[in-house]
Amino acid sequence: MKVAVISDVHANLAALEAVLDAVDESGADELWCLGDLVGYGPEPERCVERVLARAAVCLAGNHDLVVAGSIGLEVFAHDAEAAARWTARVLPEPALEALRALAPAAARAGVELYHGSIRDPVWEYVVDDRTAATCLELQGTPVALIGHSHVALVYGYADGDFLGGLTPDGTRVDLGAGPFLLNPGSVGQPRDGDPRAAFLELDLDAGAATWRRVRYDIDRTREGIERAGLPSRLGSRLYQGR
Repeated sequence: MKVAVISDVHANLAALEAVLDAVDESGADELWCLGDLVGYGPEPERCVERVLARAAVCLAGNHDLVVAGSIGLEVFAHDAEAAARWTARVLPEPALEALRALAPAAARAGVELYHGSIRDPVWEYVVDDRTAATCLELQGTPVALIGHSHVALVYGYADGDFLGGLTPDGTRVDLGAGPFLLNPGSVGQPRDGDPRAAFLELDLDAGAATWRRVRYDIDRTREGIERAGLPSRLGSRLYQGR
């Protein structure tokens, strides 16, 4: 089975549409989403609708949980708080109910899925070797998927040697026995210095993972952010991938 894995859409419809077009071209059998459909971006309702209509499994991210009211707004500050407050106000009740029905962890096809990490599916960032090694020790399957950091990454063991680091566009990893911990990067707000939308192609039959990047119309998203009255920094940062 071939799976397209996405995460951290953050209400960026232009980026999501570009990724879904690439997913269609990839021949993936299923789409899996690791959460954070909303927050930061200007089109939360349509992003929720598009992802939930396509995804075989979709997790809740921390922004989804805050917007849905499962976690209080006080956990956020500055731009994140402003965007979450606006999103909770503009999203219709059916979309909020759909977000409340999601969980931050799941399993499918022998793969563990977490928005954050196995230790804390909602909040923990896995962006360093030590944290990754601890999570890998707790992992019960050869492959686990995480999002949350907005950085495309791989951690794991190949022939007994630990490997970890950034995965630029086109990076392919043969998974072998593992275990491996894979982050597809962010669709809607990448933070690894590459402004293109990110997703992961996971071939479970071949035991391989390939990271992909897709260009999209950043101007469209920035203009939507400005029209919505959201903080302008949320649009300008998209050009730098930070």
